Amino acid sequence: MIVRCWGSRGSIAVSGRQYVTYGGDTTCLQITAGTGETVIVDAGTGIRRLGNLLLEKKVTRYYMLLTHCHWDHLQGFPFFRPLLYSRNQLVVQNRAFGKLTSKDVLERLMSPPFFPIRLSELLADIQFDSGLNDCFSIGSLQIDSIPTSHSAGSLGYRFRENGRTFVFLTDNELGFDHPQSRGTDAYRQFSQNADVLFHDAEYTKEEYHRRKGWGHSSVPRVLELALKAEVDQLGFIHLNQDRTDSEMDAIVREGNRFFSSRNSRTCCYGVPSDFEIAL
Repeated sequence: MIVRCWGSRGSIAVSGRQYVTYGGDTTCLQITAGTGETVIVDAGTGIRRLGNLLLEKKVTRYYMLLTHCHWDHLQGFPFFRPLLYSRNQLVVQNRAFGKLTSKDVLERLMSPPFFPIRLSELLADIQFDSGLNDCFSIGSLQIDSIPTSHSAGSLGYRFRENGRTFVFLTDNELGFDHPQSRGTDAYRQFSQNADVLFHDAEYTKEEYHRRKGWGHSSVPRVLELALKAEVDQLGFIHLNQDRTDSEMDAIVREGNRFFSSRNSRTCCYGVPSDFEIAL
């Protein structure tokens, strides 16, 4: 599988010289299966650039999974250009977010006065598949999900293919259990021996003291999780909207010192937009 990040910023898109290295787009990942299927995880602002690439490459069928339906994970959806063409098909994971289904969420997102074009007016074939839940497969990808410690209905995902594992746990607060949380030990087991783990690292230790219960993790807790889970690579994601490139670089250096001091093989990095890794 090939994992490509199109947006790693949390809460709101940002721009400016201090955000060039890690980028300003909000959450969107592209997972390409060895058998060729395109899986999109979240529709933050990064999905706009992904859509342009898919049109250029003439890819016409896509699957979409959502971690949850907060704005920063959905706000790029109306600007996903492949939906303007009848030759394209999007298969969306159909599940519940409180009392709303995936279709309900997207219909509300694309309705006046918030947006001038309705979901039903898009030309692409948009389908909603309830089979893309719990444990399922898309092409050669085996996919598992787990409720995260965040808002109702939020999920993390594990992708496996040919003995390789990628885990995505954004918007997951370690050390504070929201109502649907499975607890830190469950997230360790879910991530155990992953080749790559992308985990929410919104706050420094000092920042977290003032934001406990907000649904996001502190860097030290994420480092401890990755150490205990014995992952090969840890990517910090859901980067704080105000976190500059230099501040992020300092966090990465401290994280790698942490692993080195414990004789761990794990390495860490901040996940930038346009980051790509083949597994």
